Amino acid sequence: MSIGNSPEDERPFEDERVEDDHEEARPSIGRVLQQARIAAGLTVDEISSATRVRMNIVHAIEADDFTACGGDVYARGHIRTLAKAVRLDPAPLLAQYGDTHGGRPAPTPAAPLFEAERIRPERRGPNWTAAMVAAIVVVIGFVGFTMFQGDDDSAGEANVAEGSTPGASASPTTKSKKPAEPKPEPSDSAIAAAPQDKVTVRVAAADGRSWIAAKDHNGRMIFDGVLKQGDSKTFQDSSKVHLVLGDAGAIDLFVNGKKIEDDFQPGSVERLTYTKGDPEAG
Repeated sequence: MSIGNSPEDERPFEDERVEDDHEEARPSIGRVLQQARIAAGLTVDEISSATRVRMNIVHAIEADDFTACGGDVYARGHIRTLAKAVRLDPAPLLAQYGDTHGGRPAPTPAAPLFEAERIRPERRGPNWTAAMVAAIVVVIGFVGFTMFQGDDDSAGEANVAEGSTPGASASPTTKSKKPAEPKPEPSDSAIAAAPQDKVTVRVAAADGRSWIAAKDHNGRMIFDGVLKQGDSKTFQDSSKVHLVLGDAGAIDLFVNGKKIEDDFQPGSVERLTYTKGDPEAG
């Protein structure tokens, strides 16, 4: 007769082992976002520029460290933003975050109704000194204006008495200046006439919206944003223009007045460099 539990009682249940294996097989949130970013061909710098999420927060989230987000609400928002940027459904990631961090955050309680009553500022009496100073300034200004007006009337009567005609003193009519016309956006013909010592690149979102990033030959960012369908942007540099197209299939490119006929696939990310001369990608 044995005392205590048998070895069979100490073995884990079959359901518990299956659940543990399932949790170990499921990749973490940061791992999923990192693999999707790499598959999309984007660097951390580029995903940070596209989503406005700081680079240190992107690094921390991909390492499954959400303390840099500043709270559960901000962490959920960053997860949703990064997932959409790499074309993932954010719902499973948000559900996984809720499972590991205690579900949805509790709503912040409203401020007490009588809080405003306690911080009401004290009522002060009228500032009679400031009112008196303002009245004196108004009186002095009125007297000065009256004296100045009287001097002008006396000078006009003296001119008439000397024999000058009232109409002769009238100043000639000045010609009104025409308002400056707004500069139009550069057209295809204007791009074709671009200086030969510069490279001119025009990006047009012809078949849909796309995220665009453009840098000059020094690596300085010229433009970083999203072009809606029908919008276009023109970039010019003395020697070189670097482009990153988030959805190259929706873009028409014109380099130094010539259209680039590359067959970009919808949804593909393209990194291109154009220089002076023939529009060939570097």
